[in-house]
Amino acid sequence: MKELLKRFKPTFQVYNFFQKKKLLHNVPLYKKYGLRKRYYSSVSASDFEGLEEEVNTYDLKNSREALASSEKFQQLDKKIQQELLSWSDDGYVVLKNYFSSDEVASFNEKIDELLASKKVKFENGNKIMFAIHKSKLLFQIGAHKKIISILETLLDKEVTLFQSINFLTGSQQGAHSDSISMSTFPKGNLIAIWVALEDIDAESGPLYYYKGSHKLPYFMNKDYDNEGSTFFLGNKGYDAYLKNIQNLLDDNKLEKKHFLAKKGDVLIWHANLVHGGEKVLDDNKTRKSMVFHYYAKDAVAFHEITQRPTLKENFEGLFDSIKE
Repeated sequence: MKELLKRFKPTFQVYNFFQKKKLLHNVPLYKKYGLRKRYYSSVSASDFEGLEEEVNTYDLKNSREALASSEKFQQLDKKIQQELLSWSDDGYVVLKNYFSSDEVASFNEKIDELLASKKVKFENGNKIMFAIHKSKLLFQIGAHKKIISILETLLDKEVTLFQSINFLTGSQQGAHSDSISMSTFPKGNLIAIWVALEDIDAESGPLYYYKGSHKLPYFMNKDYDNEGSTFFLGNKGYDAYLKNIQNLLDDNKLEKKHFLAKKGDVLIWHANLVHGGEKVLDDNKTRKSMVFHYYAKDAVAFHEITQRPTLKENFEGLFDSIKE
């Protein structure tokens, strides 16, 4: 009975009803696509079947040829321009030494301060969710003007910062695409960055990713018979999803790469790039890092497995009472 209640959609809708301010962003987009949904309604990829779906510019055209005509691209440093050219082919970009040692030291100091004051805490042992809600400094990393310009160049759309995750140690998370948990319509309208807050080696459980995996079909509830019904979510959940993704990777024989980052390096990845956390080989080693996720401003945002619309924080005025 307990498991059945966890899958009961009206329970989520009641919670959503009291989150109106954080859910109104989807309402005009529902109207745009002709969906008869309220702000608190369940939503999944199946709701958009049959609708015309715009494909992002550099999923349709190759960035090596097409980026040169982008005005935003032309305004970037030559070194960064060169690093972005492989976006369409690889599904990720590495910006080496993007943040200085002094900047990274200030980020780590702020995180330690937030932990000591108990304004944030680790969840599941090794990660802090939404630290950007508690620190203007940490928010400004993700909202860094140059970072935003790079991300908007790659998506060819205006983006908004959604969330942050701080890791102390390796996540050891199975291979996945963010599009199952931070889903969008049209598909592909999420983009993310991973900031190394210390040097990372093979024993600390580095981030890994599969080069070119962003070109695989988006894998949603329907693809592993997890759609559920009018009143109940599907019963297969995340473990079944991970197993199916691994099968997909095995079938396509894609190249697995590890991000053995240096402090201050930044990895940018596509919404559908398959990635995860390698096994930690030395339990005494940390893997300090900070992840930021961004949505295209004009995309419907939701969580495919739980079929919940995404709660978005309005950052305006959030830091008025925070002194740093």
